[in-house]
Amino acid sequence: MTRARTGDQALIREINLSIILNALRDHPPLSRAALALATGLNKTTVSSLVEQLINASFVTETGVGKNFTGRPGILLQLNPHAGAIIGAEIGVDFISVVLTDFAARVIWRHQERTDRREQQPAILRHTMANIGAAIKQANAHGLPILGLALGVPGLVDVESGTLLYAPNLHWENVPLRQMLRARFDLPVFVDNEASIAAFGETYFGVARGARNVLYVSAGVGIGGGIVMDGRIYPGGSGFAGEVGHMTLEPNGLPCACGNHGCWETLASQSALFRRIQECIAAGEPSMLARLASPGQNGKREQLTLPGVVRAAQEGDAVARRALFDTGKYLGIGLANLVNALNPEMVVFGGILSLAKEFLMPVIQQTISERALRWSWQSAQMVAAAYGSDACVMGSVAMVYDQILRQPFHAVRASRPVSRAAAPVNRLLPSAAALAR
Repeated sequence: MTRARTGDQALIREINLSIILNALRDHPPLSRAALALATGLNKTTVSSLVEQLINASFVTETGVGKNFTGRPGILLQLNPHAGAIIGAEIGVDFISVVLTDFAARVIWRHQERTDRREQQPAILRHTMANIGAAIKQANAHGLPILGLALGVPGLVDVESGTLLYAPNLHWENVPLRQMLRARFDLPVFVDNEASIAAFGETYFGVARGARNVLYVSAGVGIGGGIVMDGRIYPGGSGFAGEVGHMTLEPNGLPCACGNHGCWETLASQSALFRRIQECIAAGEPSMLARLASPGQNGKREQLTLPGVVRAAQEGDAVARRALFDTGKYLGIGLANLVNALNPEMVVFGGILSLAKEFLMPVIQQTISERALRWSWQSAQMVAAAYGSDACVMGSVAMVYDQILRQPFHAVRASRPVSRAAAPVNRLLPSAAALAR
């Protein structure tokens, strides 16, 4: 039987360290006196905690100045050079990796398209190579890696970091965290891409400060993340947010999940491209028509969302109608979710958010026509601050938040040594501890 952790001195110190770090995240820079005032901790306690955080390189002094107390003092802020964080995403047709400093500033990024026909081992090799490239960049900047988080489009057992089922990738039971830990020996998180993106938008992005948020990621498929009282809602088994597989048309098109008429068969990037291809095949004039038949080399050019958006901006009727119809189905699904969840904010992200100038008006109009007005009037709908980067930045937020919530694990072994001499992962707990 596991004994509940009691309020011993170590736990109290951990809580107080977290309070200090979060105060500096929310209201930088602050003096020690201002921290005491903002947190309610006494000045002696604040000074001791700050010294520990400085020794661990998480906090740095930035000079003398005035803060909200009006009194001069040595100002403190989170140290951007405390370390680097890797955020990664395996999409249905792409891999994306970013490297940030401890201020969540992107210092390196890489995204590459992948062929949906490639097998799992090849995709994983590409992913490992890109993460390895990020680590090399961190080493070049003299930054230790504080952690890695990966978002994937499917059902994830967060405790073990196993991708249980990803219908659009056709993957099952892939022990991703185990693989990443074996290759890189870093603290690793793995979760559903939309849930991670939802967390990132509430932590760093457009929904910061909101307590109840519905995030919808629309790309090759559709995923959702639900934030309740400021935390990701996992559901009973950890699989909440699979909104793309709501049935909207019982006799509709087959979905990769095995069902028919799922929301993503009507409102995803794939659905958008299908509508365009059907119009072109029917002989409707469009500047995108060259994509409907093989070129001189016998190869067919691919539709891309930026290309569709450019065509719509130039008045292409096929592109505009396809975007309108896709936006209408996005709005229908969102109206159902607004009625069910009553969110204070709806955040629209994923690759389709690149077409927000065409999609958002029809989405909002459709929701206003179909949702209960009391639920919709209390909600705000916005495009994701990070757009198609919402997942990788959410991955960064997951590692960042873990450090700020459990700093005792990070600083208890710290010694007054130079950052350059510090082992890469000496400041963080094991991946098992991070998963709890």
